[in-house]
Amino acid sequence: MTVPGLDLDRLAARLSEAGVTRGPLTAELIEGGKSNLTYVVRDADRTVVVRRPPLGHVLATAHDMGREFRVMGALQDTDVPVPRMYHFCDDVEVVGAPFYVMEYVEGTPTRLTPEVGEHLVGVLARLHVIDPGEVGLGDFGRPDGFLDRQVKRWKRQLDASRSREVGGIDELFARLAKDVPASGAPAIVHGDFKLGNTLIRDGRVAAVLDWEMSTLGDPLTDVALFLLYSDFPHLDVGGLGGEVDIAALAARYAAESGRDVSRLGWYVGLACFKLAVITEGIHFRFTQGLTVGDGFADIGDIVAPLVERGLREV
Repeated sequence: MTVPGLDLDRLAARLSEAGVTRGPLTAELIEGGKSNLTYVVRDADRTVVVRRPPLGHVLATAHDMGREFRVMGALQDTDVPVPRMYHFCDDVEVVGAPFYVMEYVEGTPTRLTPEVGEHLVGVLARLHVIDPGEVGLGDFGRPDGFLDRQVKRWKRQLDASRSREVGGIDELFARLAKDVPASGAPAIVHGDFKLGNTLIRDGRVAAVLDWEMSTLGDPLTDVALFLLYSDFPHLDVGGLGGEVDIAALAARYAAESGRDVSRLGWYVGLACFKLAVITEGIHFRFTQGLTVGDGFADIGDIVAPLVERGLREV
């Protein structure tokens, strides 16, 4: 059995040695992801999930498997639902890159209804009230100067992925850099919080996934990104419910977290810039023939609408 990005014989040997699985393995790629590669892996008795970075062109600091493994391990006994972590491997000889193994959590696709939206905002607020030091994440990031570094980081990532002219994207960067807000108290930031990065069971979040961009920083970056995903028809978030009230979700978050959301427009502009840069990077990998799975051919078309929305917000 051949699976792109996994050597099943080497993986089976490593996981058997670690006591995670026993004997030969089968695996299938979970389609739909545009970044890290996620596989459902089975032996004769057990099902687990394996995550590894994408093939080919990878931006510096992105796709950090150890980071995802650490933050989910730290959160697994809190009010934020995450899968159990089983094993981390930084030996690139096994599958060609660092990877980790986690619990397989059942969940079903759903639409972003008002009820699901409110539950997601509640989970986000609960994440942002956790004291990082109490869960062993006091050194997980550098919250001082977080927003300035975010603006500069995504500009660097853009420069590393430039393969075509993108109108307005440098103007959006300039506006963001000129008027950076003062951050409130730092928190654990997911970095890509959206419906599509959760598993839903019985209308509630069974697990929050995809923590590759997590750090300590300004939690309003999470809020703005979630609201953008929920209110931007060009983005695939698992199906929009159509009747979701974005202003109500922002107000609910403010009430549950105690955060000031008066500068949320700037944060939405940053979210647009970030997603435009990420999408441009995926488009670049697609043009180089380095993506795995379907759904990449038109992804570059999302960049321009994101830039336009960001310029309206900032």
